[in-house]
Amino acid sequence: MEPETVITPDDELRGPELPEGVLGVNTKTGEFSEWHPMTLAGWKTWRESAQAQTFTATEWAFLIDTALMHHSMWDKGQWTLAAEVRLRAAKFGATPEDRARLKLQGRRPRRSPAEARTEPRERLRHLLTASEADRLTT
Repeated sequence: MEPETVITPDDELRGPELPEGVLGVNTKTGEFSEWHPMTLAGWKTWRESAQAQTFTATEWAFLIDTALMHHSMWDKGQWTLAAEVRLRAAKFGATPEDRARLKLQGRRPRRSPAEARTEPRERLRHLLTASEADRLTT
């Protein structure tokens, strides 16, 4: 039996930014198209994940290709890509089941009970734009 790899979140931002200019040009504005907000939030999550400590340059390139598919799902409604995006994300431990299959065990830094209660809302707020986060408090 292979031992588990233990990874501890460290809140470091790793990996590259999503590339600019790869989504084509917006015909209305003449500017480069921007990444869908859901793809930007997902990319940030990957970059901050404990697993990101182990990613190589080739894995980041694979994830950028996956982000292109994710963008097409959300921006263009190409939901037929969802299965492929799920399979690709699973290779990197997107869900608890994926991490168990990969023998990745996450260790969370100890938090006080008060921090633990507010963490889910604060984590969500961290991923949203300012206007979306403001809606959480109202």
